[in-house]
Amino acid sequence: MRNERPILLFVVNEPYFFVSHRLPLAAGAMAEGYDVHLAAPDDNVWAPGAFQTRLFFADRGITYHEIPLSRWGMRPSGELATIKSLYALYRNVRPAVAHHVTAKAVLYGGVTARLAGVPAVVSAFPGLGHYFAASNPGARLVRLVLVRGYRFATGHPNSWVIVQNRHDAETLRRLGVSDAERTTVTRGSGVSLRDFRPAAWPEGPPLVVLPSRMIWEKGVGAFVDVARRLKASGIQARFALVGNAHPGNPRAIPEETLRAWHAEGVVECWGRREDMPEVFAEASVVCLPSTYGEGVPKALMEAAACGRPIVTYDVPGCREAVVDGSSGILVARGDLDALVESLGRLIQDRALCRRMGEEGRRLAENEFGVDRVVDRTLEIYRALRSTPEAVPSSSGFAR
Repeated sequence: MRNERPILLFVVNEPYFFVSHRLPLAAGAMAEGYDVHLAAPDDNVWAPGAFQTRLFFADRGITYHEIPLSRWGMRPSGELATIKSLYALYRNVRPAVAHHVTAKAVLYGGVTARLAGVPAVVSAFPGLGHYFAASNPGARLVRLVLVRGYRFATGHPNSWVIVQNRHDAETLRRLGVSDAERTTVTRGSGVSLRDFRPAAWPEGPPLVVLPSRMIWEKGVGAFVDVARRLKASGIQARFALVGNAHPGNPRAIPEETLRAWHAEGVVECWGRREDMPEVFAEASVVCLPSTYGEGVPKALMEAAACGRPIVTYDVPGCREAVVDGSSGILVARGDLDALVESLGRLIQDRALCRRMGEEGRRLAENEFGVDRVVDRTLEIYRALRSTPEAVPSSSGFAR
């Protein structure tokens, strides 16, 4: 007998991303009566293999489907294999709602869902990524192709678009990718305010952490330069890079570069950590000078929830995580002198760090709670499954 519960199918580019950003939403959907499925490639960062990945999700009531989806690959044969796999999956699973997250999932999933007759589609953009942030000729060409593909992918007659900041919402509207009436803006994917909460202020020399994947656009090189300059000026502080090297990414920082920085003593390289609340508890300041096409970096929302001040570039996505001068400091993109001055000021003023951290926690409680994001997303599912014309009434929806 066929499952009578409506099937909600997530398509993402990494199981680990789903675990870190979407498990609470999956739990909320199951409580609402959905049979939740996940389609993703076997993850090279987190999962030991497809069988273990399937067991991990089965223990949480989620059916896992392995699909061939390369985050950065551009080989026609590989991309065609992704489309064929998704089409077969949609026809077999027959989801009531397909929720696509990240660029390739939105593009290939949206196109294939239309061809396979999926009745409702959600396209979630957790940032527009490198190709929308860069201005070189190659990026502009890829962006042109992406926009045309996105227009078709999000053109499903019963669909919704989710973005994480107003800049991205306006960009997609201007490019004809989304309709303002069916676009929701949420501050990231939400943070557990129970797991991420303020801890006692650390003793000893101040620690500044950069929590991110180790790719150049996240501002890792700028962070190292600033750490070198601050240490040369006599400021007593530690600086740590927290995140995996991500060797499959063409913009990843080489392992030998990370080892050289560590050996020089300019930064500590902690690698990927599973205990981020403890990491933030050790930190005095959190810094992310990112120039990437961010949505709202989850690490910055987590830092705010933990009551730690933030220094970041004033760029879309990052600026949504900070109230400038209150919970942290926004610095003009690429202004290393201002980055040095801002970090130096906080490192030497613990009282200011405390005040900004308290404001950050208040901001997180008001804006970043994961329950808010889950509730808004479930309301989108309800609207799509009722009538194509239904529009959620919840506040926080872009109109």
